[in-house]
Amino acid sequence: MLESSPVSGSLERSSLNIRAAAKVNLALEVLGKRADGYHELETVLTAVDLSDHLRLEMAPKEISLRVPAGAVPEDQTNLAWRAALLLKEALGVERGVRIRLQKKIPVAAGLGGGSSDAAAVLA
Repeated sequence: MLESSPVSGSLERSSLNIRAAAKVNLALEVLGKRADGYHELETVLTAVDLSDHLRLEMAPKEISLRVPAGAVPEDQTNLAWRAALLLKEALGVERGVRIRLQKKIPVAAGLGGGSSDAAAVLA
């Protein structure tokens, strides 16, 4: 779910609220290793009624990430932070983003929370 709303400030900022759904693998088969070291996968998955919530707000230059609770890194080791950096570099954008991540998907539970958060940043 995406919602865009203006935020007051000197930089014509806007914010975006995104729901990043968890998923469960119903079937997963590892097909083989690729030349880049990753594996080809075949999977069947479904979303479940559990989501992280992200709020993205434009910033002057830097990328920042705040996770109010939980043992989740708030630096470049976080997939959401890395997704923001890759998008910024790919598009040649100078502005940054402030990301606030409210974790509801348990960490390391196999529910795809980190990947879902990164995909939400790219949305």
